[in-house]
Amino acid sequence: MKITTSIKFTTIALATTFGLALATAADTVQLPPASTKTGVTFTTDIKPIFDQSCVKCHSGEKPKAHLKLDTLEGVLKGSKDGKVVLAGDSAKSPLVQSIAHVTSDHDSWMPPAHNKANIGPLTPDQIGLIRAWIDQGAK
Repeated sequence: MKITTSIKFTTIALATTFGLALATAADTVQLPPASTKTGVTFTTDIKPIFDQSCVKCHSGEKPKAHLKLDTLEGVLKGSKDGKVVLAGDSAKSPLVQSIAHVTSDHDSWMPPAHNKANIGPLTPDQIGLIRAWIDQGAK
């Protein structure tokens, strides 16, 4: 009886430790670094990325989450949940966290893993350029 109880406790302890290790690993995912490019602008550098990967869902009369990414004004206005760009602080900007897939809430990952438009995730270089734009003031 003692051996069975001991095995059960050992199994529970191992499962708990493994689960905590996975949770910790998910929380330590690193953002791609900001690009070193200077003078990044919405029109020249960011809009083409958004046009390719975001505006199919985030533009028009009924954009998802009420977030329009087809204009600078729309991006800066944010979504139904508030601002998505914190000018000067890309690491804390919800937009960057969503496109870099660093949140534990997979539903907030953009583009979603299985989307109707079959759009793949942004590349580290694209995320880095968006980070540089935000860090440089999101203009």
